[in-house]
Amino acid sequence: MGNFKEDIAGVEAFVFDVDGVFTDGGITPIPGDDFIRRYYAKDGYAVAYAMRMGYRICIISGGRGELLRMRMKKLKVTKIYLDCMDKIAAMNEFFEEYGINPKRAVFMGDDIPDLECMRAVGIPVCPADAASEVIEASRYVSEYPGGRGCVRDIIEQALRADGKWALDSRGVNGSKDAASR
Repeated sequence: MGNFKEDIAGVEAFVFDVDGVFTDGGITPIPGDDFIRRYYAKDGYAVAYAMRMGYRICIISGGRGELLRMRMKKLKVTKIYLDCMDKIAAMNEFFEEYGINPKRAVFMGDDIPDLECMRAVGIPVCPADAASEVIEASRYVSEYPGGRGCVRDIIEQALRADGKWALDSRGVNGSKDAASR
């Protein structure tokens, strides 16, 4: 384990929990065994941008629901594990399938079930409002809480360190003909 800024520049993949990371942890049950979650648009943009830049992104959550699956598919994340009770097995499967060195991976979690995965990667990180045990296990604690920019924060830092942040504006203004101007 070296300097954080040097290590973050070598990231190959990001692995995220959902509830408490992509969201503030609040869920509203709805009929049909699903839940409504509120997501932060800038986190979604950062995920989509990182995917375009060639990074692998994996979602591993104990949460479930078709709305959650649809959100992550829309962002085109590499691999999605929902209703997952063995996060470390899922993460190891993801690493093996895509040939990812765990030392070159970020895991962002916010609570006790995330600790085993955090200890298995080179760059364990968390939102500002994570459980105290998770904060202690992290190499970096975002200044942003879950559901309010922590995902964007770590992705942006890694891509900036690697010289890949904000290289183009695709998806920024939503205009289909922006490239032709």
